[in-house]
Amino acid sequence: MKKQLQPADYLKKILTARVYDVAVESALEPARNLSRRLHNKVLLKREDQQAVFSFKLRGAYNKMAHLTPEQLGRGVICASAGNHAQGVALAAHRLGARAVIVMPITTPQVKVDAVKSLGGEVVLQGESYSDAYEHAARLEKEHGLTFVHPFDDPDVIAGQGTIAMEILRQQQGPLDAVFVAIGGGGLVAGVANYIKAVRPEIKVIGVQMNDSDAMARSVAASRRVALPDVGLFSDGTAVKLVGEETFRVARDLVDEFMTVDTDAVCAAIKDVFVDTRSIVEPAGALSVAAIKQYVSQRKTRGETYVAILCGANMNFDRLRFVAERAEVGEEREALFAVTIPEERGSFRRFCGVIGTLPGGPRNVTEFNYRISDAARAHVFVGLTTHGKGESGKIAANFSRHGFDALDLTHDDLAKEHIRHMVGGHSGLARDERLLRFVFPERPGALMKFLSHMRPSWNITLFHYRNQGADYGRILVGLQVPGDDDGAFKEFLDTLGYPHIEETENPVYRLFLRT
Repeated sequence: MKKQLQPADYLKKILTARVYDVAVESALEPARNLSRRLHNKVLLKREDQQAVFSFKLRGAYNKMAHLTPEQLGRGVICASAGNHAQGVALAAHRLGARAVIVMPITTPQVKVDAVKSLGGEVVLQGESYSDAYEHAARLEKEHGLTFVHPFDDPDVIAGQGTIAMEILRQQQGPLDAVFVAIGGGGLVAGVANYIKAVRPEIKVIGVQMNDSDAMARSVAASRRVALPDVGLFSDGTAVKLVGEETFRVARDLVDEFMTVDTDAVCAAIKDVFVDTRSIVEPAGALSVAAIKQYVSQRKTRGETYVAILCGANMNFDRLRFVAERAEVGEEREALFAVTIPEERGSFRRFCGVIGTLPGGPRNVTEFNYRISDAARAHVFVGLTTHGKGESGKIAANFSRHGFDALDLTHDDLAKEHIRHMVGGHSGLARDERLLRFVFPERPGALMKFLSHMRPSWNITLFHYRNQGADYGRILVGLQVPGDDDGAFKEFLDTLGYPHIEETENPVYRLFLRT
């Protein structure tokens, strides 16, 4: 039976690990803006700045540096969602070995391309790490390759543990907790072993996505628990079953486990960008999201925390989704479905209520409406907030003014789909004219538009979404009587907002016009 390694054994392995042939001692930087907001000192361990934009090359290289020349000669194989793959490919290139990399088909293209550029032979198989692992195990036997495990190997764990060694050397003063993202558990096992051997008073807090929390569930059950499915937003931590050794270490040494959701991670990606002007991948932001949640729940002040930014292999196209959800994740935006009477002037009256909400003026971040009922109108509205927990109060305020409101701030269906689907053909939108406007992005721009309209003109469609620019783009449908053409032209000239009429656009006729 193989002897179980103790923290003292791991301490020796970490101190003698061979990682600096390929890795650098990454910076430990203060997150000044985030620290100021949280009233606690937050330090960012910049593993996103490694050669492969992830910490994974540490463990991969340390493992491969301990292989015999014969093993290296036959080549290595691994299964990975991307970052470990790049670490293995880089290590193999440096050591002159062949590397076969099995990756889930869900792996971001940026990671696939990066592995290929390092000389790795990529095989795409399965939808998660666990699926890729099973295929890699078969190839290992068939071709006599040496398997380099992404997390469940003492040499890999020791390589990742060098991060903790650097942290304690860089921050020799007060340090209350280190927050570590968990996929299979190699990083948290290495960090926990070193910290508990050297400074056991420092808390090690493991962080997982709420839809990929295999380690937290396993520790709670005192046995390894396999998840039937895992969420793929944080692909770097999408592991169905944690390792035997990483589970043993985490169960014994990790002080606490936390889970965070997608919106919180998106907000954390933005927080890191604000402080560093760097963009980390979702897994890389888990630790920051957890620190914010920890402070909010514990009401701490004056403590010092380290967040390990473990990766930055982000697909550029995913930034669209991250930006959309970051405001909601930080609760700087609240979303509502509001019912208003389908009568002239009610839209303007509703906007007036928005302007008088408690706490000061709110910017409208989104407004979607399409006429569909003769008596009532249902609108999708986004508003800026001044802090967390305001959405329920705003909804109640709308109701007090006669506008039934449903708070959608925490509704995934609304955030992911419904907000983009408000529209369609309507038999009530006869004689509709469709115009695209460019509004200045400032309070009062919409009210100016509504105030200059004639009361007899009816809004049949309205779509607006704040895109973070100085100008907002708005699509408006209006029912204007034919004998008001002159007045309508005067209205547009007086308004002074750039506009294009789209009434004859074939796309409008296909999807919106009756």
